[in-house]
Amino acid sequence: MNTGPGWADKGKGYYVKIGAPKEIFPGENRVAMTPDSAVQLQKLGYECVIETGAGAAAGFSDEAYTAQGVTIAKTGAALFKEVDIVAKVRPPSEAEAKRLRKGQLLISFFYPAANEALMELAKDKGASVIAMDMVPRISRAQKMDALSSMANIAGYRAVIEAGNNFGRFFTGQITAAGKVPPAKVLVVGAGVAGLAAIGTSTSLGAITYAFDVRPEVAEQVESMGAEFVFLDFEEEQQDGAATGGYASVSSPEFAAAQLAKFRELAPDMDIVITTALIPNREAPELWTKDMVEAMKPGSVIVDLAAERGGNCKLTVKDEKIVTDNGVTIIGYTDFPSRMAAQSSTLYATNIRHLMTDLTPEKDGQTNHNMEDDVIRGATITHAGEITFPPPPPKVAAIAAKPKEKVKEKTPEEIRAEEVAAFKAQTKQQVILLGVGAALVLSVGLIAPASFMQHFIVFILSVFIGFQVIWNVAHSLHTPLMAVTNAISSIIILGALIQIGSSSLLITVLAAAGIFMASVNIFGGFLVTRRMLAMFQKS
Repeated sequence: MNTGPGWADKGKGYYVKIGAPKEIFPGENRVAMTPDSAVQLQKLGYECVIETGAGAAAGFSDEAYTAQGVTIAKTGAALFKEVDIVAKVRPPSEAEAKRLRKGQLLISFFYPAANEALMELAKDKGASVIAMDMVPRISRAQKMDALSSMANIAGYRAVIEAGNNFGRFFTGQITAAGKVPPAKVLVVGAGVAGLAAIGTSTSLGAITYAFDVRPEVAEQVESMGAEFVFLDFEEEQQDGAATGGYASVSSPEFAAAQLAKFRELAPDMDIVITTALIPNREAPELWTKDMVEAMKPGSVIVDLAAERGGNCKLTVKDEKIVTDNGVTIIGYTDFPSRMAAQSSTLYATNIRHLMTDLTPEKDGQTNHNMEDDVIRGATITHAGEITFPPPPPKVAAIAAKPKEKVKEKTPEEIRAEEVAAFKAQTKQQVILLGVGAALVLSVGLIAPASFMQHFIVFILSVFIGFQVIWNVAHSLHTPLMAVTNAISSIIILGALIQIGSSSLLITVLAAAGIFMASVNIFGGFLVTRRMLAMFQKS
């Protein structure tokens, strides 16, 4: 039984304490625990603690936390001393890392490749660290994927910031004062942030274009109402997709073709949003100085890769600049923090889902299972050892295979196929007519003349009805149900002719034919009427 700090007897067992300190990074407004997430963590058996004022910048008061049974710690140092699990947003500062103790668990963004000294310090302290930026991108871990949660917000906010600095409409308008053309927006990179930017841009009415080195995302882009920018380059299919759905490093030849395409697009674009990043590398330079100079005055560039050096050559991290030719370049790195309430809610939910996996028994006691793909992949220090980089997950994220390019047919090829199809259809009809004629002739040789009169009417009715309906496109059967049913019931003409026959049997069969054909005709119109009524406004 653990009776150390952070354990309290509540009559139901022993519970671990989890706490969220106030973020000390300048301008950071997010918080790793919200009142709602605290309720869910308590259901897992945890006691929740938060530093006073930690949620104020995100709109969560201390009173809102205490109303949900959360304990308020007076200082960050007191919170680190009291809790067993520390949940943060930003990587810890050196001072915060020094507060860690043996057996304590830290959960936060960490970026271990860029913070080796902090990782060593956490290891020396004997603390375990789970980096939220290292959660593997597999299906089971989507609910914990904080990078995607924050990227989604960043993509949305990038369009809002662009619109705020653009100074004109996104959507086109025709007014008495004149015509306003829609804005043209180019989104470079169709990951989570890029798709969020595309969705926001198209919903605002802009003509949106998108580019990505992975051609398999073209369908996603087009389904959101944007136009995918393709490159006529053979290696695009080979170099585009990397393990886990991330983009990989492009070949020099592909990169050159890519830049040439951007130079072609630059003069026409009003807004450019760049989101391209490659794991564990500096951001690739995709928007060069000459492209910026080619853009129109008043245009806007939002560089979501600014924290990793930027996709635009002229981007200045955490600043907004205006170039000599009047192009605004935004290099902010705190887009999620600018929507702190929403970001905190999503991030706290990601952490809560992680804690659910860490607490399989829901008894307030963590089980740091290093055999679990998600937990092992995100853990960078544990049991006094550095466990970064992790092994590949047993279940890898598999990027969709690019579709094979279909060669467009020339007009001559299309015409040749149409002629061949016509000849085949004509041959088939000639054969059917020949077989039918032979059948009628054979029956005529042995049957009486009165029977042949009825038989010929029957054959002609079936043949005409079949030929008329067979040539109606299948896609038209539903909207033209009443009409096609009426045409198919052409056989009623034969029944009407035969109903006056002297034969009782033929008269009964003709009457039955008229009845069934009438049901077919009027039933078709009735069904169509009901279908149309579904689309009428009440």
